[in-house]
Amino acid sequence: MLAQAFLDPATWRLGMAIDGGTYVFGSDHGRLSLHTGRTGLGRRAGHDLTIEASSWHGRASVDTTEPASSSVAMAVEVNSLIVIEGTGGLKPLTDGDRAEIVRALRGDQLLHAVKYPDIRFVSTHISGSPDAFAVDGDLSIVGRTRPITVDCTMIGARRVRGTAIVALSRWGIGPYAVFMGALKLANEVGVEFETEPVPTG
Repeated sequence: MLAQAFLDPATWRLGMAIDGGTYVFGSDHGRLSLHTGRTGLGRRAGHDLTIEASSWHGRASVDTTEPASSSVAMAVEVNSLIVIEGTGGLKPLTDGDRAEIVRALRGDQLLHAVKYPDIRFVSTHISGSPDAFAVDGDLSIVGRTRPITVDCTMIGARRVRGTAIVALSRWGIGPYAVFMGALKLANEVGVEFETEPVPTG
């Protein structure tokens, strides 16, 4: 998700871009979060959640002579997902609530962490400008792979912020429901990350 930001020759001349080569990024130098909503008759009782991945990593291969050859791949460890915040609802989110949500998230109700420990993304095409660009790629969740687009913007010369919407039903997930189906996890989950590439050499 980083490559296109470093591909424009004008950017290189201004000295704002990094050199060609291989770079790593992830939780050591950034944050990745998921943002969920709620539907159903009992949605007022539930919470909109912010979930963070404490372990995720990626690699960008940047080719300054043939920019189209550049590529990006990343992976998120499902068992590193933790609930950071819950907003809305009839009462505050408790530690017990957080633990139950994490169990459901990692378990067979949703992401099947034992069988599918990672969520993976591999780029297929990058387009746009050095400051704002789109990364098309394949996202693999619970053994299913579907195309997705990540919209990215540069923050200064080195950091990149990206956002995407994941419709869970496209990967055969959910809907996760409680209270006899009255409260359901919304189908669309927002994904947001911010990170900085670090050269491997």
